[in-house]
Amino acid sequence: MKIKIVFLTIFLVCNIYAQQEKSKSLTPIHLDKKLTDSLELVLYDYQKTRAIDSIWQAEIGNQVLYEEMRDFLKKDVEGIQLDSELNTEVLIERLVKLNQKTPFDIEYNESLEKVIRLYLQRNPEFIQRLFRLSKLYFPLFEETFDKHNIPLEMKYLAVVESALNPRAKSPVGATGLWQFMYPTGLMYDLEVSSYVDERMDPIKSTEAAAQYLNLLYSMFEDWDLALAAYNSGPGNVNKAIRRSGGNTNYWELRRYLPRETAGYVPSFIAIMYLFEYAEEHQLVSSEQNDFTLYTDTIQVKELLKIEHIAEVLKLDEEFLKTLNPHYKLGIIPFEKDKNHYLKLPYSHTQLFVANEEEIYGFTQFKIQHSKEVLPENKKMNEAISYRVKSGDFLGKIAEKHKVGVSDLKRWNKLSSDRLKIGQKLLIYPKNPDSLNQIETSSHKKNDEEISKKDSFEVYQVKEGDSLWKIAQKYPHVSIEDIKKNNNLKSVRLQPGMELKI
Repeated sequence: MKIKIVFLTIFLVCNIYAQQEKSKSLTPIHLDKKLTDSLELVLYDYQKTRAIDSIWQAEIGNQVLYEEMRDFLKKDVEGIQLDSELNTEVLIERLVKLNQKTPFDIEYNESLEKVIRLYLQRNPEFIQRLFRLSKLYFPLFEETFDKHNIPLEMKYLAVVESALNPRAKSPVGATGLWQFMYPTGLMYDLEVSSYVDERMDPIKSTEAAAQYLNLLYSMFEDWDLALAAYNSGPGNVNKAIRRSGGNTNYWELRRYLPRETAGYVPSFIAIMYLFEYAEEHQLVSSEQNDFTLYTDTIQVKELLKIEHIAEVLKLDEEFLKTLNPHYKLGIIPFEKDKNHYLKLPYSHTQLFVANEEEIYGFTQFKIQHSKEVLPENKKMNEAISYRVKSGDFLGKIAEKHKVGVSDLKRWNKLSSDRLKIGQKLLIYPKNPDSLNQIETSSHKKNDEEISKKDSFEVYQVKEGDSLWKIAQKYPHVSIEDIKKNNNLKSVRLQPGMELKI
């Protein structure tokens, strides 16, 4: 009965707006206020019971976890003496059980034991946070892998690759949950444009990862070798097989693989072990096991801005952006020949559907009222226009966009290397990041304005502090803000350090 009343009220509100919109006496500013006020009144009780737990807003898109995972994968554990409460005999027994229920070749060896012990000696919070994030992404991974007949345990690969951060980007440009390089993503129709990077799209990138993993398995007919090839490429695995005399057992040809790949599969197995035996190691509680965030997706019919959706639905804008990480500028484009979707918490899906037309109208009004000029939606295979600045030369411009000097000259019919300040060049970029240079003026800030407006306070690092913990103490301060303001190249902190906040 209550649901019927809510929807009837929404229907009446929508009809009122339809009439008001036709009225010339109602100004756009009044419409703006009227719309948001009425939506708030009608939907208040419903939203109140569907509040999103703040823990998700802190965890999703956490860059620190990704950086910590990358640092960990670089460690050489062979010469390290490790202590933990884990009994070797118990570990062997558990690994045997894991081996029996998975298609991976899991066998005990000292190197694997050291990797597992090293993970166990980390701050338990590291695994706990990964575990919470897994509740959001693992159901998607399992559904996709089941469809493609891939072992469901392959979901742990995304933990090793990206620490479950869909916005993760490596120094060499590997991007997203599955760390696709641009050419590999292109093989599986992952679009990159000035608005969208589908390598960061959890749904589409997981589908691409499943197809790629199946391709690798078809080459080697072994899931351990498919994992190794995912990390270093099929060529390096084939080379290791040849150098080992034709051996196809990962553990026996491991020493012939690149150093990072030699530690890659053990890290995968270690993560699998920690997730499978998390409760035995008191890494998660039964309460955390029950905690889940449900989401739903809606195909958009017109251009939308995430900030406007958040405003109308009373959602945190940053949280909504982390649920839709592939929209780089916070803009969901509309293209006739391509479908784009919006992911929302399940509790807010019906709110959006019931007010869909009003939300489209709200976005259009906001853009028109602010006189905002949206950037052109350039694809990676389309040309961008670059204006030559002081100090530019062909080599510098070519390096920035990852193209050749000869390409630049050919595209722009240049007979010499001389450039003029202000000259426009057409570039077909191979570097996706170059598309991010196209932004609206509303996204830009003058450095002098920032230095005048922003003020800092000094925070002294205490024992047990992490960048994540410190960021939680200050509203509107992110981990990236702290790193940037203090020129930090690592996430590691020392007690007594002073940070500008």
